[in-house]
Amino acid sequence: LMDTAVGAGRLQRTATTTGQAPKWNDAAVLDVIPDLGEGVLGFEARGKVVGADYEDVMVPAVEAALETTDKISLLYVLGAEFEGYSADAAWEDTKLGIHHASDFDRIGLVTDHKGYSDAVSFFGRAMKAEVKVFPNAELELAKSWIAG
Repeated sequence: LMDTAVGAGRLQRTATTTGQAPKWNDAAVLDVIPDLGEGVLGFEARGKVVGADYEDVMVPAVEAALETTDKISLLYVLGAEFEGYSADAAWEDTKLGIHHASDFDRIGLVTDHKGYSDAVSFFGRAMKAEVKVFPNAELELAKSWIAG
């Protein structure tokens, strides 16, 4: 599923910042987490996430996955290398959640960042999807949970 959605590599932010086509390499901010199971997308954020990361990686992956199934699950890891979100990334995240509000079965967030875990726990109650937050030490448990 992920290979079809965004390829087997990592996407560097070049399309929005330079006007060039995106290039695959190891400079990505959103890394694909492979082998999570059928209908499950996973991403790990590194560095500071900007709107282009959503536009170039996450949104196309979600939309490609929804071409083959009615509902998907999403695992999002904000690990030790995560530095935060830009305002446009927060907006892109909000738009993705609103546009695909009924398309998610489960959403799992893995992070030790209290502000993000609190926000997802609070706003997750308004979502149709089952939402759960895990600390970084429970990544493997989160992977099992997201797989159903």
